[in-house]
Amino acid sequence: MLVKAVKAIALTSMVFSAGCASILNEDTQKVNVLSTSGEKFSGTIDGVPFEGPGVVEVKRANRDKVIVVDSSDCAKETVMTKSVDPVFFVNVLSGGAFGSTTDYSTEKMWKYQDSITVSCK
Repeated sequence: MLVKAVKAIALTSMVFSAGCASILNEDTQKVNVLSTSGEKFSGTIDGVPFEGPGVVEVKRANRDKVIVVDSSDCAKETVMTKSVDPVFFVNVLSGGAFGSTTDYSTEKMWKYQDSITVSCK
């Protein structure tokens, strides 16, 4: 009986010590990168090349990202601002300090817009 209680307590503490965003979110996020003109363009995010319009996978981080475009008809740089994923707030309410620090340290608590548009002529 005591062994079962100890196992249950251990399992419960493991669940509450892991962050919700760390469990539910991947290291990366898919972002739909569009252009105002609908024209194709190429660029980089964090030095990783991509072709747009299209879906680009970006690594979550505690900083804004910059889309750098090669086309002369488009804005050279477009900022993708970070925000806190709402999943993080569920963790603050249910998991407290342990889970929220896990989410912060893994940087999985951050997200970017689901879709961002690069200004082109």
